[in-house]
Amino acid sequence: MTDTTRFPDPVYARTVLAPLFDHAQAHHAEDFHAIDQAHLLMLDETGILNPADATRIAQALIRVHQAQSGTHKVYDGSVEDYFFHIEASLRADLGADLAGRLHTARSRNDIDHTLFRMRLRYRLDGLLDQTHTLLNALLDAASRHRDTVIVAYTHGQPAQPTTYGHYLCAVIEVVLGDMARLRAARAQVDCSPMGAAAITTSGFAVDRHAVARDLGFAGVQLNSYGAIATVDYITATYSALQLLLLHLGRPVQDMQFWTAFEVGQLYVPNALVQVSSIMPQKRNPVPIEHLRHLASQGAGLAQMMLGIVHNTPFTDMNDSEGETQAAGYRAFDVAGRVLDLMTALVQAVRIDSARVANTMDRACITITELADTLVRQEGLSFRMAHEIAADVARAVVAVRGSLGTDGYVPFQAAFARVTGRDSALGQADFAKAVSAGGFIALRDRPGGPAPAALRSALDEYSMRAQQLLQAQEVDKHRLQSAREGRIARFDALARRR
Repeated sequence: MTDTTRFPDPVYARTVLAPLFDHAQAHHAEDFHAIDQAHLLMLDETGILNPADATRIAQALIRVHQAQSGTHKVYDGSVEDYFFHIEASLRADLGADLAGRLHTARSRNDIDHTLFRMRLRYRLDGLLDQTHTLLNALLDAASRHRDTVIVAYTHGQPAQPTTYGHYLCAVIEVVLGDMARLRAARAQVDCSPMGAAAITTSGFAVDRHAVARDLGFAGVQLNSYGAIATVDYITATYSALQLLLLHLGRPVQDMQFWTAFEVGQLYVPNALVQVSSIMPQKRNPVPIEHLRHLASQGAGLAQMMLGIVHNTPFTDMNDSEGETQAAGYRAFDVAGRVLDLMTALVQAVRIDSARVANTMDRACITITELADTLVRQEGLSFRMAHEIAADVARAVVAVRGSLGTDGYVPFQAAFARVTGRDSALGQADFAKAVSAGGFIALRDRPGGPAPAALRSALDEYSMRAQQLLQAQEVDKHRLQSAREGRIARFDALARRR
């Protein structure tokens, strides 16, 4: 059977090849040029290419890159993909024989996965920077609100008093864990596949470590099969990204709940409030709603990346390549919006202390400490003390009173009923036991809301944040140094006579 068709089929070109070409042109052109530089330097320094050829190729690469920069090439089907477009441009400049020598000891396989890792590394660095900005905002707010009392809720009901700083420290711990996971993902990404070629490395004496250093990688992906087949650098990245957004969505839910009129614990300033088109009284803190759905969108996009590579063969395949990488970058874009908006909210919102005090009174949320006090000072079992405290809370709630002013008489009656004797706890001692300040001050264990414990925790979190920042700066410095060194040596190669 004679096949008279010619590549590419128009539908295939429109639906697959053109989008892939545009994606590579938009996201990978600069990294592609960096790979060409690093690979050529290695071919020259190992003697795989003769010096004169290496210099001529370097000069042509500069011309081709300058011609491509700032332009948008419309895919016309004359080549298969962006790689062959660059190779065709080089061939038009140098001729087929000399231009083709640049591709010695490499493949589109190791080039593509190197491109993907370089772009993910850049994306992760940007996301880590934004996450660190949010972390700093949380640390600052927690420090400013060490003594700002709030109502802590469990199961949607008022539970105990704590401080806003204590609550934010819980969020800080989670963000620190998420940053550690992002850092771990970055370490998996930061391994160069170059030199793996198609599958099994090369018969040429390539220096994989030199190329990795010139591209700013921490090292090489050692196994050459894994370098072109593994997707763990993708799954590690998007798992960490998904968890970050999933975890941030939970305090966002609290913020939404706390701003409800019936709760009113959190005040959102006018700059972050929208109005109703029909109801003049409405203050709608819709940025929190946007945070919620954007976090869900980003987490969903990250989950999509895991689903795409699920049950794919352990080999080089398109499932993990251009289209998939482009889809994943959307998750980073959404995550960046979440981090920026949440940072702004954390810096702007404040606690409505009057509403907090009212809720504490109405809900008797300090009653746990009355039970604890009875155990310590009256020698009761906690279960017996709990029964007395429960009777007091029911009595105060029934009259819609305040625990501090209306609870002592019911307390005396409940104590006598349960124990058969009078309590030695006077009214002043009772009032202290059920005060929010007394409740918080007594909880001075590690991780508690008392001032000393909270200061110690904040010191610990600040130290961990600084360590993460220093590690990030080391990575950035390595990238910058590698780029500067590569460009300087490449320019010297191009000028060599």
